[in-house]
Amino acid sequence: METFRGAYRRSLDRGARAAIEEILAVRKGERVIIITNPERERREISMALYGAAIARGAETTLMFQREKGQFDFADEAVIKAFGSAPDVVISISSDRLGKDKFGLQHGYKGTKRRYDHVFDTLYEEGKMRAFWSPGITLDMFSRTVAIDYRVLRSDAARICRIMSSSEKVRVTAPGGTDVVIGTKGRRCRADDGNFTKPGLAGNVPSGEVFVSPVVGTMNGTIAFDGSIVLNVGEIVIKRPILARVKDGLVTDIAGGAEADKLRESVLEGEAKARKMGRSGQIKAALAEKYAKNAWSIGELGIGLNRKAKIVANMLEDEKVYGTCHFAVGSNYDGDAEAMIHLDGLVRFPTITAIGKDGRETQFMTRGRLAWD
Repeated sequence: METFRGAYRRSLDRGARAAIEEILAVRKGERVIIITNPERERREISMALYGAAIARGAETTLMFQREKGQFDFADEAVIKAFGSAPDVVISISSDRLGKDKFGLQHGYKGTKRRYDHVFDTLYEEGKMRAFWSPGITLDMFSRTVAIDYRVLRSDAARICRIMSSSEKVRVTAPGGTDVVIGTKGRRCRADDGNFTKPGLAGNVPSGEVFVSPVVGTMNGTIAFDGSIVLNVGEIVIKRPILARVKDGLVTDIAGGAEADKLRESVLEGEAKARKMGRSGQIKAALAEKYAKNAWSIGELGIGLNRKAKIVANMLEDEKVYGTCHFAVGSNYDGDAEAMIHLDGLVRFPTITAIGKDGRETQFMTRGRLAWD
């Protein structure tokens, strides 16, 4: 038993050191805030991160709030803590950090865009670095965080170079996916575990690149056949969910009981936006936009973490090498925001970037990168 406990402790501490030292490069004297929930696994991970940050000489604060869901607000004390100008913020949550009530009502004006959450404002405007881990478990943290970041960062950089010079991307897969999305002018973002400078942030475990489709450009059919996030929980898909997309919006969801659950989640996201508009929590015009965008496709992501596996937890599932995912709902460029962001996995995709001149670069074939 002591041997097991020792190995468990070492793997947890190894992951914490990788997160603090390799991913965030925390330095002596920096202000670090860790926000978490009291639940045991999240608490143990947060305590390990706290210890690793203290060992680096950082001024570290650990905050607890109750678990938050898709539509819940973060505690006011948590939102106010961001006003203390931390260098680093880490969110270790059972589900979500929580929405920003003030941000949804009034917004934050930035140099890049309008923000509805102070957390997004701080890292996108280059005032802090951060990572967030919604739903992370001890097993996941131990397996997928202490990895070879040189390989991950190389893969991510190569894909982003290809996608950044494209105007369109086509995704096909054996399960029935066949879609084309517009990418001209869109930023390809690398969640590659390099959050060492202000303005850099992403998930831990890391391991994906992602892009928000140009609004109104996506057409075709997505066959979700891996796992998918719902407003409450996540399911491994047994019967593929077919989502037909026209001009960037989902027009039909078919497939069976699992498809019904996704449709219900999207309808709930749409209704929630309108309800908040009627109650004055957000402006009526903005509420209607959020309602419409519940049906949009806000993300194409490509998994690159070779230690990740499908476990019915999208924090890990979306990083699985050999998969891609699409999100129903809010995007990352701020021009199609919604109350929901529901990621769904597609197995063994073939992904082709199409340039302005029509030249095609197929960089993933049935889930395998071209340079592997």
